[in-house]
Amino acid sequence: MVDHKLLEYLEGFITPKRKSRFLDILEERTNYITVAIEDVYQMHNTSAVVRSCDVFGVQQAHLIESKFGKRLDKDIAMGAQQWVDIKRYKNTTDCIDTLRRQGYKIVATTPHENNCSLTNFEFTGKTALFFGTERDGLSREVLDKADSFLTIPMVGFTESLNISVSAAIILHALTNNLRRTEIDWSLTEEEKLEKRLDWTKKSVRSLNDVLARFHGTK
Repeated sequence: MVDHKLLEYLEGFITPKRKSRFLDILEERTNYITVAIEDVYQMHNTSAVVRSCDVFGVQQAHLIESKFGKRLDKDIAMGAQQWVDIKRYKNTTDCIDTLRRQGYKIVATTPHENNCSLTNFEFTGKTALFFGTERDGLSREVLDKADSFLTIPMVGFTESLNISVSAAIILHALTNNLRRTEIDWSLTEEEKLEKRLDWTKKSVRSLNDVLARFHGTK
């Protein structure tokens, strides 16, 4: 549960404009769609995908880092890692199992399986979009465990796109489509409060000193 008194206290240290901005953005945030990035080698690609999550209102990004270690560059992400919840995994199995427990359908994005074109995609529940490595795509494990496959229609000689470009195209299309449905895609009120507190903490200078003063007045 969010400490409402603490939230009110900390919001006194940010401008009304920033508080209003947080409220507006939270109204567009969703956990109905999430993204999982599997063992991407190029750090700038992972960072760019996280930035796209922020831009299109996707609150969580799941990073599988079993092969190459941490692949997030804060400069390329341009601060998006502050506003998007980053979940890290040492292997693909743990990521898939976690998302399934949370009720997500596993959707593999790949040009090699023609199950569903992006233009025809329909939501059948909470959706976790998996993106793979630049050269080899998704692992066999993801392809075997996926509930469905998603492709971007292409009409040129090249049959693949850079992962960050693919993610941006798909997230733009699906978040727009989702907002036009009657699905309850928004964050819950409790989730909004949690993010308000989290984002406000990240915006307060000398946070530890401010928190010490707050707890000293209780």
